[in-house]
Amino acid sequence: MKAQPVQKEGPRVNREIDSPQVQLITDTGDNKGVVSIGEALALAEEAGLDLVEISPHNKPPVCKILDYGKYKYQAQKKAAEARKKQKTIEIKEIKMRPNIDTHDYEVKIKAARRFFEEGDKVKVTLRFRGREMAHQDLGMKLLLRVRDELGEIAKVEYEPRLEGRQMIMVLAPR
Repeated sequence: MKAQPVQKEGPRVNREIDSPQVQLITDTGDNKGVVSIGEALALAEEAGLDLVEISPHNKPPVCKILDYGKYKYQAQKKAAEARKKQKTIEIKEIKMRPNIDTHDYEVKIKAARRFFEEGDKVKVTLRFRGREMAHQDLGMKLLLRVRDELGEIAKVEYEPRLEGRQMIMVLAPR
């Protein structure tokens, strides 16, 4: 069995380019047109820069004369900037009981508002214990009250539903 050649990350550079002819763009941005690979490498050598394959899928492939180290550095910076701007949405959970006190309820709602301001989703979990299971209507009323109170800043992603001994509703920021 013959070993597969190792695929390199990024564009091919200088002698790695195996096409006999390339569309050449100089370091100043001028389009030289279709030239042989030897002539392109000679021009890159003369300029003291690298020949980098920019668009390998074209016929012939497009190559540009540039400083490959600088090109890689700028690509790395661009990728890091894109990662920095990315916001991961988390699901924060707020747990309640059906007979929650008014002050405790207000604290939970305040926390939910803060989560929405941060751009996170909120999962409201209502836990039933013992005989509370007989009063699921109270739990449903509580979750509907939460939904109405947060209605202007959040939309319901999952309607309140019973799963075992807990009632769950997921809200997402508007």
